[in-house]
Amino acid sequence: MKSLLVKYKSVIRFIVTFLAVYGILTIGYNLYLNVSDGSKFYPDYLTNLVAVQTDALLNGLGYDASIAPHPNEPSMKVIINGKYVARVVEGCNAISVIILFLSFLIAFAGKFKTTLFYGLAGSIIIYAFNLIRIVILSVGLYHYPWRREILHTVIFPMLIYGTVFLLWMVWVNRFSKNIKSNE
Repeated sequence: MKSLLVKYKSVIRFIVTFLAVYGILTIGYNLYLNVSDGSKFYPDYLTNLVAVQTDALLNGLGYDASIAPHPNEPSMKVIINGKYVARVVEGCNAISVIILFLSFLIAFAGKFKTTLFYGLAGSIIIYAFNLIRIVILSVGLYHYPWRREILHTVIFPMLIYGTVFLLWMVWVNRFSKNIKSNE
């Protein structure tokens, strides 16, 4: 048993670190959600921010877009030319994906400064890409509502998680000290 622990020490360290960071960040995020009462920013600040930015981008692209609180659930409705096309729910704000990204990054940590800057840059890239994803999805749902299922459940999740995977691969191959120490 001890020889297995020694042999797989780096794998065990990765798994434990990943799970610990993921757990801590998820608990912190859930605490944030629990204290968000939605009175000023509905349903919570980050989801509202994504909806507001989606609205601004859609209007910037020439669409007559607006957002409105959903009356029956904690989400923001995205409306294009008077047509309700999508809703921005808490899961659309990219925070859960960023938590997953950061957990992996820290589990494969490099130098502190490099890890910090890459984590920040990667989080911004994921957030921005997610925002663009919602805009394109909204436009797609406006023009092609019969493609809703494939757009929302296949194509766009594949793109956002593909982006995260590419960021991870760049991290592991260029910056992680775990890989460099094994060479």
